[in-house]
Amino acid sequence: MNQKSEQTAKEIASMLLKIKAIRLNVEKPFQWSSGWKSPIYCDNRLSLSFPEVRNYIKHALADAIKEQFIGVEAIAGVATAGIPQGALVADVLGLPFIYVRSKPKGHGMENMIEGLVTPGHKVVVLEDLVSTGGSSLKAVEALRAAEFEVLGMAAIFTYGFDLAQENFAAAKVPFICLSNYEIMLKEALKESYINEAQVATLTAWRKDPATWGN
Repeated sequence: MNQKSEQTAKEIASMLLKIKAIRLNVEKPFQWSSGWKSPIYCDNRLSLSFPEVRNYIKHALADAIKEQFIGVEAIAGVATAGIPQGALVADVLGLPFIYVRSKPKGHGMENMIEGLVTPGHKVVVLEDLVSTGGSSLKAVEALRAAEFEVLGMAAIFTYGFDLAQENFAAAKVPFICLSNYEIMLKEALKESYINEAQVATLTAWRKDPATWGN
């Protein structure tokens, strides 16, 4: 991560903490849909309600995509949280926008991909958050099946799980995230959202989230 990227990562972590898109609670952990207990809950959709934060994120994503994915011809949002973020970024870049459903629509054309499907187009997939990478890679599969060339994926925030790294590597999908868990912890400590003892607990969770708190 270069100096510019690191500064962007710090700024975004600070913003997400300030607007409570990222919430930290060691004493009363959150329950994820997977069943995991977690001392962190991240809802980047909240950033859409704050114009300053929303604009910073969309331009940071657009800049990162231009730098990392040369020749991109379309942006594909992953339903549902990646749809508004993807549309904002596509607008900045002046590119076509499509989005990928979690499953085919149950009526009409029964589309899984909404928007103009152009086989051969070079597309970047956009997510708001990366945990294990499952939903993102399902979207990649659908896009590849429709004969898009997937250049990679971009997201706002990642927990940095080893499993996600392994899943993206196995699928041969390069990915970039504007901010990450380690940088967020440093910012949270610096801005007194948490203390040193809580940092240790939060670090332990990231290393083994499936069994933490059991």
